[in-house]
Amino acid sequence: MIEINDLAFSYKKKKPLFSKLNLQLSEGRIHGLLGKNGAGKTTLLKLISGLLFPDGGEIKTLGYKPANRKPSMLQDIYFLFEEFTLPDFSIQKFKEIYSVFYPNFNENQFNEYLSEFEIHDNEKLNSLSYGQKKKVLIAFGLACNTKLLIMDEPTNGLDIPSKSQFRKIMAGAIDESKCVIISTHQVRDLDNLIDSITILDQQDVIISQPIEKITEKLCFKAISQNDTNDKIYYSENGLRGHWAVVENDKNEDSKLDIEMLFHATFANKKRMQDLFNNIKNS
Repeated sequence: MIEINDLAFSYKKKKPLFSKLNLQLSEGRIHGLLGKNGAGKTTLLKLISGLLFPDGGEIKTLGYKPANRKPSMLQDIYFLFEEFTLPDFSIQKFKEIYSVFYPNFNENQFNEYLSEFEIHDNEKLNSLSYGQKKKVLIAFGLACNTKLLIMDEPTNGLDIPSKSQFRKIMAGAIDESKCVIISTHQVRDLDNLIDSITILDQQDVIISQPIEKITEKLCFKAISQNDTNDKIYYSENGLRGHWAVVENDKNEDSKLDIEMLFHATFANKKRMQDLFNNIKNS
């Protein structure tokens, strides 16, 4: 679905943001794209969708070079930006104008998603709050039924009930033919939704693996606070006790904690890369 080989990119008069970055993302998964501020998450999404052009290397998105911006590629990509400006249209007019660019747009699905988000389609976009506008764009993007759906911080601006609605809608909208990439800092919002994780840092991909591969290699569990096992990658005290990310040398079953994985990755970048280096992405 997406293949990136030796990608190089920098903004003018700034140090390189990416240099020889390699990444593969497959269909049938919801990929979580994580990284610290300035790691290049949004830039990478724009390169994948053809909104920015690489300085070197190669990107293939849906079999196309995204920099060529072929209509046959663009009609199969929907990009939900973190920041956006919407026209002073009704939701109905917005749908009528923009849905024609997406051949697989499904009006019934759009109306169902709006109903799930408790939004009426006769409302004017500019009368809505930021969170409500975002819900309209999420509903529209899902109804476009594109092969590639890109979401940059989709839960920003959503209240707690809306985040729950978002997870429910997303879980029911994805099938094996679609690839979803969600860039986020709000990892707790996407627990039980993301099924593959990519972590960026300093021009490099530290991890890019399905969750089942991560939990094969790492175990997330409670340990003794005095445990000094050299297999521990990260540990912290919390309301649940003393929890750790530990190398899974005993083939234990555990539930992935995305936030702890993130902390463990940046505490032990080289160890983490070595641990996952021989696993083929899927």
